[in-house]
Amino acid sequence: MKKIFVASIFFAFATFMFNTNAGNTKTAVKTKPEKIEVYYFHFTHRCVTCLAVENETQKALPSLYPKLFKAGKIIFTSVNLDDKDSKVLAEKCKAEGQSLLIISGNKRIDLTDKGFMYAKNDPEKLKVEIKKSIDSLIK
Repeated sequence: MKKIFVASIFFAFATFMFNTNAGNTKTAVKTKPEKIEVYYFHFTHRCVTCLAVENETQKALPSLYPKLFKAGKIIFTSVNLDDKDSKVLAEKCKAEGQSLLIISGNKRIDLTDKGFMYAKNDPEKLKVEIKKSIDSLIK
């Protein structure tokens, strides 16, 4: 009986050590995204606010992230939804209408509401929202 008890203790200890070591070999490494894509989806006919969303976003990116923007790590693309060629990209990005989207890998941040709320009347607030969103993808 004593041998079985000692063997059980040894087996439990060995199992615990093996599982602990196995857990240590798997180190989670958080890597920076390879590319961050900022899309502004729009239609041909646009209002002043629609134009402001595009213009303010386009100005904000190189001023907030000059090195990443210049290196092509952050890109801005304006997409006309009335063009037939844009349909595939719009479906891929899940853009069903006018949208301001930030996409990196499988992460998608929709800033459409904030873009339309701030672009014309308070562009600095839009810039802050863009920075918060991109920073969350970089860090």
